[in-house]
Amino acid sequence: MNSFSELQRSLAATERVFEVLATEADKPDRVDARDAPAVVHEVRFEGVGFEYNEGRPVVRDLDMVVAGGSVVALVGRSGAGKTTVTDLVARFHDPTQGRILVNGTDIRGYRLRTYRDLLALVQQDVFLFDGSVRDNIAYGRHSATAAEVENAARRANAHDFIMALPDGYETVVGERGVRLSGGQQQRLAIARAFLASPQILILDEATSNLDTESEQLIQAAMAELLAGRTTFVIAHRLSTVRRADLILLLDGGRVVERGTHDELMAARGAYHGMVVRQMASDEADAGGGLR
Repeated sequence: MNSFSELQRSLAATERVFEVLATEADKPDRVDARDAPAVVHEVRFEGVGFEYNEGRPVVRDLDMVVAGGSVVALVGRSGAGKTTVTDLVARFHDPTQGRILVNGTDIRGYRLRTYRDLLALVQQDVFLFDGSVRDNIAYGRHSATAAEVENAARRANAHDFIMALPDGYETVVGERGVRLSGGQQQRLAIARAFLASPQILILDEATSNLDTESEQLIQAAMAELLAGRTTFVIAHRLSTVRRADLILLLDGGRVVERGTHDELMAARGAYHGMVVRQMASDEADAGGGLR
């Protein structure tokens, strides 16, 4: 009887697996689509707009040119459109107006799989599955060798805590990484990005709720991760913003100020006021916050 029940459950699960496998791609490639380039020299936004619901735009008239290897920081209040901009870069959504070009070609003209191969994301909500540390780092690049995984972990300042775990790199982290601290989860996500060696990095920096030691380790790892990559940062920390080549202050889906940190501070506009308020409210935090 137990065996029959198990068989029934297995058959139901198998049916669901095949349903998922048969699901059509949400963004099928164009007939004339080609592979994405190996190197990103430029990302360009031309009149980009996006709305989830018709008549209610969340990104409006966004124009910018991002040179390959530079860092763009997106700042502004919650709901200003920061995450939507990075979702458009990742092609989780396509613009409803305008276009985004990589190396002069609309990204919709690239095969989605090859375009996504250019990307890595380090998000605020780290996704870890119930497997080993090694498998979680190698997620998305299963062919990685043990040496490559360890090198990525070292660059993410994760190797030492991994070796202190009961089974080192073979330690099972639990569903969503429940057996690891927030700082440890973040460092595994950064190690995953190092291993992917992306051309375009999307970084939703989340260090405000971490202990000081974890935050310092993560900031050091992020500084190396950003080097030489075209990076879009949803910026929460002043230390990251200071390093950005371009800062966009968004409000209501529009860019209301743009420039470097020094330029925007000298302009004494909305960005200047935001920085001053946050520094005054959190003087003990040398990084400062931008929310």
